[in-house]
Amino acid sequence: MATAPTIIPENDPRNPVPFPLPRAAGPDQVPSHVPEALIRSTNMLFNPEFLADPYAYFSGMHEKLPPIFYDVGRIGNAWQLTKHEDAFFALRHGEYFSSASSTPFPRDPSDYFYFLPIEIDPPMHRKYRAIVDPLVNPQAVLKWEERIRKLSNDLIDSVIEKGECEFTEDFARPLPVCVFLDLMGLPQDMRDQFVTWVVQLLKTFDPTQMIGTMKVIGDYLKSAIEDKRKNPDEGMISRIVHAAPNGEPLSDKEIFGFVFFVFIAGIDTVYATLNNIWYWLARNPDRRHEMMADPDNINAQVEELLRVFSVTFSGRILKQDLELRGVQMKAGDRITSILPACNYDPDVFPEPRKVDFHRPRKPILAFAGGVHSCMGAHLARLEIKIGLQEWLKRIPEFSVKPGAEIKYPPSAVVGPEPLPLVW
Repeated sequence: MATAPTIIPENDPRNPVPFPLPRAAGPDQVPSHVPEALIRSTNMLFNPEFLADPYAYFSGMHEKLPPIFYDVGRIGNAWQLTKHEDAFFALRHGEYFSSASSTPFPRDPSDYFYFLPIEIDPPMHRKYRAIVDPLVNPQAVLKWEERIRKLSNDLIDSVIEKGECEFTEDFARPLPVCVFLDLMGLPQDMRDQFVTWVVQLLKTFDPTQMIGTMKVIGDYLKSAIEDKRKNPDEGMISRIVHAAPNGEPLSDKEIFGFVFFVFIAGIDTVYATLNNIWYWLARNPDRRHEMMADPDNINAQVEELLRVFSVTFSGRILKQDLELRGVQMKAGDRITSILPACNYDPDVFPEPRKVDFHRPRKPILAFAGGVHSCMGAHLARLEIKIGLQEWLKRIPEFSVKPGAEIKYPPSAVVGPEPLPLVW
């Protein structure tokens, strides 16, 4: 009897053919099924209104734009979701919304690899997520509390007597990145180089420059992977390298795509959140005092600040036709959930721009959601919580340095930089 051929799903790391085709961009690439009335060209990440105050912009989207619209721009045409309910649905319904090739990073079609597990749909996604979950689940991250608290105080020690600091470089980046490097099993003395690489990758929209930076990062990670093969340790890279789910070791390409994704995902997002929070704290001394006067409410404070200062977006591709909020979308359409705008949805969060530390608990989308919720969410919450506790204990009074011009650079990770503070 003939053996049935193995059918490899399109969204499978063993499939050498990337799915879907490269993203379309520009007004001449709008599909015929998109109503003209829903087409916009916000050019959001480069829009002067957005760059002046992105969170005012996110909030204003609910008044100025349809809840679902089709954005035409230089970094790719896509449907945009701004309602909490719609994004919540998209993040939790993989039967409609695929994560395949949903990240913006270019790869060689002749040597294609998927970023794991973010670009893999269920049920295969669980295979990869289960490898690293034991290192980042709520119980596991608690072992980092002492390290995070000591590191926070060491960083404060280095600046407190100066009466000023550049918060990004002196606290916001080193705090989460140092913890992340320990978690990964990577050398601390390369911290600044790693940050430079990731910033270069995430803050450029030039495919040629992205490809060059990805090669530099990839070459380093290949050497790190080989080192972990020979010298296993307790870090995440070693765990990925030596994983064998269901007794089957991962392929070289699976390992590379997994390590690459975790590397870039772990270095740039928490610092932006910290920058946003401290910028707000520096301008709102009364709210700082409120937080310090109610230390037992720290978890709710962190959650509300994460809602107000979400920093990322979530991309998907439709696997089948779908009507959402009366809008007809077709298989192959790209979808972006603008998570910060969704967290300002007035139908879910009344007075959404108000920072309310006693707001009734509702699910926020700061870390996306569903099976692809951020792997590092629990660790990020702990870092923010401890960072706030230790900083406000030792530097309770601070402000933005007089004359400083605070800017938000165009980036898929939203945060002000630099952030000079004085006390």
